[in-house]
Amino acid sequence: MSSTVSFPFLTVLDFRFLTVELSKLPWRTYIRHDNPVAAALLSKMGYNEDEKVEVKKEFLRMLTRLELDEAKQRLLFGFFETYLRLSDEEEIRLRDEVKTMEEKEAAKVMELIVSYEQKGMEKGIEKGIEKGMEKAKLDVAKRMLAKGFDADTIHELTGLPLETIEQLKP
Repeated sequence: MSSTVSFPFLTVLDFRFLTVELSKLPWRTYIRHDNPVAAALLSKMGYNEDEKVEVKKEFLRMLTRLELDEAKQRLLFGFFETYLRLSDEEEIRLRDEVKTMEEKEAAKVMELIVSYEQKGMEKGIEKGIEKGMEKAKLDVAKRMLAKGFDADTIHELTGLPLETIEQLKP
């Protein structure tokens, strides 16, 4: 494909690029590359459903081999997980396969898995706390309305938007 930006008297930009269809690339070809982009893109390459666990295992092995800082690891992991999610059963299979790896490498990969699971749980807990706090504010606002407080006072004390408070009125 190509793209050109030009005026009648001058071509400013003439750009040609190749289309890469990741789903047609064999993922096994890229697992020995020490390239973070190749690692992240494994999740978009050609694999079948039966290979999902193996693809993720190889991705985690690549991640440990690359020795990236935590921010870069999280970025790659997030991208990978967006396109390749394992079921609970597949996650158990992944753990079993990791246990069969060489001990030192298995420890590093398992550390990654546990680390990302913990981060996911912490995020879930944070969201739960936020939802709980929002629900508590709504409950307080309802009780304040029942006691005759006006919407402006409730807004000032709870921080809830006036529209939300108006919707709570019976």
